Parts: sequence; structure tokens; C-alpha cells
Amino acid sequence: MVAHMLDHIATLAGGCFWCTEAVFKEMAGVSDVRPGFMGGTLAHPSYQQVCAGGTGHAEVAQFRFDPAIISYAELLDIFFTMHDPTQLNRQGNDVGEHYRSAIFYHDPEQMAEAKAAVERAALLWDGEIVTEIAEAGPFWEAENYHRDYFAHNRDQPYCAAVVAPKLAKARKMWASKLKPHL
Repeated sequence: MVAHMLDHIATLAGGCFWCTEAVFKEMAGVSDVRPGFMGGTLAHPSYQQVCAGGTGHAEVAQFRFDPAIISYAELLDIFFTMHDPTQLNRQGNDVGEHYRSAIFYHDPEQMAEAKAAVERAALLWDGEIVTEIAEAGPFWEAENYHRDYFAHNRDQPYCAAVVAPKLAKARKMWASKLKPHL
């Protein structure tokens, strides 16, 4: 079944990719979580270029998943509880188009699932869901120091104040979907 798992990729933008990566790394059936950029016009953008604005990229986490363990619909439901999809081009104090909420689909089935997930999310949130649904384009992996950023920087102020609470919320809300702890 490993070959089957490798065919399933999700790419989600829910604000800072450190948060998105930290949450999905802990979900059962999810592997190879990588922070990066998608949706822009510049090839091989750097973090500094994306943060400066004007490239059109979103910070994303791209990962592989095994639908026999966790479905794409479940991943999207987790996604809609770990960030605020009613904030346009921002998440809290993180402001800019690179912090937008977006689902980059990889096939027509994912596009349909994304639309259905937005409808489900609309029942959970006050305000309009502004999550972009777009076809996946080139994925540009972020610089190496972003990978596993939270795991290596738990005490960094941003991680302690922003990433840790999102991860704690996800662990509580989605306990049945977490990887078993060794």
C-alpha cells in the first residue's frame, strides 16, 4: 500500500507554515510534511522574497497522506479548525497575501472535496469563508531551516505564543486522528 499512499498529496495554506506543518506532522497517515510556497509567479522564491510581498505566493505545507488511514475530507476539516478562514490575507497579527487561507487541489476529486469542506466550515465560523480554492501549481520548498521549525524552536517567542496553542487545540480536537505516541 505504500505506492498508493505516495500518490496522495495535500497542499494547504493556513497562515504561517510553521503552524500548518506542526499540526499535520502529528496526524496519523500523514508523512513527508514540507513547508514551502505555492500560488505565485516567481520561480524558486526565497522566504524573504515571499514575505516582502508581490510574489503572489502563499506559505503552504505540502504532505503525503494515506487515505486508508485519514481521508482528504478529514484533513480539510482539521485544516478549517486550526486557522481562521474568515480572515483575508492574514492570520492574527501575521498580515500579507502569503498568510492567506488556501487549498491547492491536485485533482478534480480534491477540488470537489475542498468545496464541500468550505460548506462545512461555513457552519462553524461567523463571517464569510475567504479560503481560496485553486489548482496546485509548482511547489517551492522553503529553506531548510523552516523544516520542523516548531520542533527545533519550541521556546522561540512566536512558536510559544502562536504555534504551540494551535498545536494544543489540534491535539485536543483531533485526538483520535493523532499518530500513536511511542
